[in-house]
Amino acid sequence: MKKIVIHGNRPLTGEITISGAKNSAVALIPAAVLADSPVVLKGVPDIQDVHSLIEILEIMGVKTSFVDHELTIDPTEIVSIPMPTGKINSFRASYYFMGALLGKFGEAVVGLPGGCYLGPRPIDLHIKGFEALGADVKNEHGAMYLKTTENGLNGTHIFLDMVSIGATINIMLAAVKAKGKTILENAAREPEIIDVANLLNKMGANIKGAGTDMIRIEGVDALHGCTHGIIPDRIEAGTYISMAAAVGKGIKVQNVIHEHLESYLSKLAEMGVKMDIGEDSIYVHESTDLKPVNVKTFPYPGFATDLQQPITPLLLKANGNSQVTDTIYEKRVNHIPELARMGADVSIEGNLMLLTGPAQLKGAEVAASDLRAGACLVIAGLMAEGQTTIRNVEHILRGYDHIVEKLTDLGAQIEMIED
Repeated sequence: MKKIVIHGNRPLTGEITISGAKNSAVALIPAAVLADSPVVLKGVPDIQDVHSLIEILEIMGVKTSFVDHELTIDPTEIVSIPMPTGKINSFRASYYFMGALLGKFGEAVVGLPGGCYLGPRPIDLHIKGFEALGADVKNEHGAMYLKTTENGLNGTHIFLDMVSIGATINIMLAAVKAKGKTILENAAREPEIIDVANLLNKMGANIKGAGTDMIRIEGVDALHGCTHGIIPDRIEAGTYISMAAAVGKGIKVQNVIHEHLESYLSKLAEMGVKMDIGEDSIYVHESTDLKPVNVKTFPYPGFATDLQQPITPLLLKANGNSQVTDTIYEKRVNHIPELARMGADVSIEGNLMLLTGPAQLKGAEVAASDLRAGACLVIAGLMAEGQTTIRNVEHILRGYDHIVEKLTDLGAQIEMIED
């Protein structure tokens, strides 16, 4: 077990470079197995979720090479075997193998996905989509068994009852080789979905409308390898921009697509954070005299649920009362009691998180309950007087590439130690 130790209340300056998007990488890697020749992904983040996916690929006979953020995936000798429950259960995005293997082999056996507990996250929309395409889906002994008839998968019209990133991507993966045309309505619009569609189209798929709420997929017979660069991670970018506003004395965040962060950046501007937005970078000035704001999460292009926790410590620097409401995951509140341990004036009322600033946080021993809660506590630790020790850092390492090294380069006194 590892833990992160931070000696806080130090001014940070310099430049920090954003890695490739975690939420893209975890879908692009399963998507690559649909090809019949090698796929090269550039800009892959060096995070635990990626290493877990590589282990799963190797169990399936897929050859991989991961060097300097470049991942080569050779699926030419892949075998469709039941997916290992242990590794599959460790994180949620492993469910993309359902759609990818169904699309490639017409069958799949995949252990039920795990990941951070953020309240109910059912996969019923995924199953509804697979069944609409002609698959038979059974849940037996904690695993999903997916199989098609001799007719294979057939294009169809699917309407998602609610917007779901996971279901949108999974249905795309299953439908790219289905016979005929699939129309997916009420699709999620996140940049990561466009990224996956771009990879599949480079591989020979015929997908139109990704990034809108209606995606049209014309099935193809075969997909081939290609080279694809992953988009920058908008959640990592938002995390470090919040950190720069909270404790920075001028920090440049490099490799950012600011259009992916418009709702977030407008909320920071409303608080009074001064930023110079360049073509692929954002310079965050030292922030003082911040105003409180109310934050409400929505599906893209609304305020991202994944950025709700990273903005919370910054709200504690504002003069007055702020409110945060997460409409996506109502159980995404476990960072609030940990901030209270650090002396924050915070509370939860129903699905409202109430925060009063300005707060002088004090170092404490806290625990990361999930990935973005961990990011919140890292920022809080950098703001706090004294020493903060964060346990359960495995959650943080799932999604933040070399976080300790990146923050050290800005002047943070932070280290990861074995417990």
